[in-house]
Amino acid sequence: MTGSTSEQHLRDLARLRRVRDRIDREYAQPLNVEALARGAHMSAGHLSRAFRTAYGEPPYAYLMTRRIERAMALLRRGDLSVTEVCFAVGCSSLGTFSTRFTELVGVPPSTYQRRTAGAAAEMPSCVSKQVTRPVRNREARASGRA
Repeated sequence: MTGSTSEQHLRDLARLRRVRDRIDREYAQPLNVEALARGAHMSAGHLSRAFRTAYGEPPYAYLMTRRIERAMALLRRGDLSVTEVCFAVGCSSLGTFSTRFTELVGVPPSTYQRRTAGAAAEMPSCVSKQVTRPVRNREARASGRA
């Protein structure tokens, strides 16, 4: 890479980090790729391609993974219904939430809640977060995790 190309690449990476950080912070807010791209001064297409290259998945998939991770934590507490959790994490459709949750976790949210409510209470939060992290189906096949 030439000097100016390398500098541009570093600027793009910094913008992508800011987008990822915004998703991590504002996962429960109504976010879409167009709004994220405007905030990063990129086109939506360029943001999606660059984000996928940098982080292995497009921004919307990353957002949904963050939402499902938070939903898992809320469901383990057991004090909210699946519908309340759906809206608390920023999803506007219970059907889409349940479908995505099942794809990432392997069981529907109601089943997950029944199986895990209170189970993680005895674990330190750092262990609970790692053990209960959602694994996409393609990651499970690649690493051997089920």
